[in-house]
Amino acid sequence: MKWEVAVDTPDALGESPFWHPREQRLYWIDIAGKLVRRLHPQSGALESWELPQEPGCMAPAVNGGLVLGLRDGIYRARSWGGTLAPLVRFNHGATTRFNDGKADPEGRFWAGTIYEPKDARKADLYSLDCRPGNGAHGQPLVQLKACNATTANGLAWSPAADRTYWADTPRHEIYAWDWEPGPNVLRHHRVFKRFPAKPAGWQPGDPGYLGRPDGATVDVEGHYWCAMYEGSRVLRLSPQGDIVADIELPVRCPTMPCLGGPDGRTLYVTSARQGRSPEELKALPLSGCVLAMRVDVPGLPVNFFID
Repeated sequence: MKWEVAVDTPDALGESPFWHPREQRLYWIDIAGKLVRRLHPQSGALESWELPQEPGCMAPAVNGGLVLGLRDGIYRARSWGGTLAPLVRFNHGATTRFNDGKADPEGRFWAGTIYEPKDARKADLYSLDCRPGNGAHGQPLVQLKACNATTANGLAWSPAADRTYWADTPRHEIYAWDWEPGPNVLRHHRVFKRFPAKPAGWQPGDPGYLGRPDGATVDVEGHYWCAMYEGSRVLRLSPQGDIVADIELPVRCPTMPCLGGPDGRTLYVTSARQGRSPEELKALPLSGCVLAMRVDVPGLPVNFFID
C-alpha cells in the first residue's frame, strides 16, 4: 500500500472529508482557510467556496446542497456556493466554535464543539433534527447529547447503527455508547480506546508517541479508522478497540479519514500545516494536502442530512 497525493494544494487545517456518491466527488473543508473544497477525481476538477466563518464540519443533504457547522451555529446551503441560511445559532461565546460532526443514519446532523483555550472541559456534542414532523412547532429539535470535553472529534456510527463513537482529542480518549437510533438515546457510556499521553519533553519527530485521536470513520466490517494528530498515522481499530492496522503517513498531523471512491475502497485523509514549524514543513512538504490510498475493506456510505 502506498500513499498518493489526491490534492496537492494544501489546506491550513483540512477536515471533515466525505465521498458524495451522487456527484462522485470528494468534499472537505479548510477550517482556518474558511473554505469548503471539493474534487472530482475523474476529471481532476478542484473547486473552493469561501465562507464568512470557520467551518468545523458538514454533511450532504438529501434534498441537495449541504448542512454546515460554522463557528456560531448550524447552517443550510441549498446549492454549492449558495446562500447560508441559519438553522440554529448558538451563543457559546467567542472562545468556542463547532468542530467535528456529521449526519447520523437517521438523517439528523450531529456537531461537537471545541473550547479553543483548551484549559477546561467545556466542549459539547449536539444533535439537530430537522426531519419533517420531528421538531417542535416546525422548529428544529436540538438536543445536548454529551459534554465535559475539550475538543470534540471522532464522531461515527457502527454499521448496525447501534453504537456511537466520540473522541476528546486532548484527553487521548475515544468513547462509545450503545445507541437507539429511533428515540436517539445514548446509553452505557464507556472508554472505547485510551492512548498514552504525550511524553514529557517530547518534540515532533521524536519516537515514543502515537499521537492523539482526531477525526474518524467506520468501514463495513465495523472497524473504526482514526487519524492520530501529531502521530503521522491512521489506525484501524477493531470493534473491541484493538489496533489491527497502523498506517504511517508522510505528514505529522493527519486530521480525518474517510473511505470513498466508486467502490468505497479509497482511503482519503486530510491533514494540517497550520502552526507547524518551518523545519517540519520543509521535512514534510505534503503537510496540509489530501492523501489517498487503496484499501481492501470499503467504508460505509456517507449519511445524508434530511430536512
